[in-house]
Amino acid sequence: MDLVEAVSNVVLVIAAFLGAFLAALWLSLIIWTFRDIRARSRDLFAQILATLIVAILNLPGMLVYVMVRPRETLAEAYDRSLEEEALLQSIEERESCPGCGQRTDREWIVCPFCHTKLKKNCQNCAQAIHMRWTVCPYCGASDRTVTLPPVPESAYQYPQAAETSTEPQSTHGYPAGSALAQAAEARTTEQE
Repeated sequence: MDLVEAVSNVVLVIAAFLGAFLAALWLSLIIWTFRDIRARSRDLFAQILATLIVAILNLPGMLVYVMVRPRETLAEAYDRSLEEEALLQSIEERESCPGCGQRTDREWIVCPFCHTKLKKNCQNCAQAIHMRWTVCPYCGASDRTVTLPPVPESAYQYPQAAETSTEPQSTHGYPAGSALAQAAEARTTEQE
């Protein structure tokens, strides 16, 4: 009987180690699943459900969890979104020629590919500024030309009225010395 007792004691020890190993495996699978789902999802319901599936079904539950879990962790998704944002920003920052679409340098004034004018020089300080800017950011000079207000028809004098008028006439048909006559003369001298 000593042999039977010795064998039964060995079997009990082996069964106890095997049971302890299976319990530790089961508990470690539950803990691993809980940590993994927390890294992959912020949804509390999904975290509890995944942990319960592994806790109840053990290894088959683990296989089910591995098949349905999200592909990437939250950290991987965040890194990917940062990379995409950096790529989009670098694409948006690149300047290109409006004429041919080729990539241009920020300091170029003319596109070397199609000879489209990319920038203009400020008339006051000669710095290169964008074509769409109307004020120089370096010196504050305005690029807009002064436009004259439209002249009302009553300001024109017709030939029969010019003969009876006592005011001297300028070459543009405005009364001599008036602001309109001075502006018209200034415009003609600029055009010449």
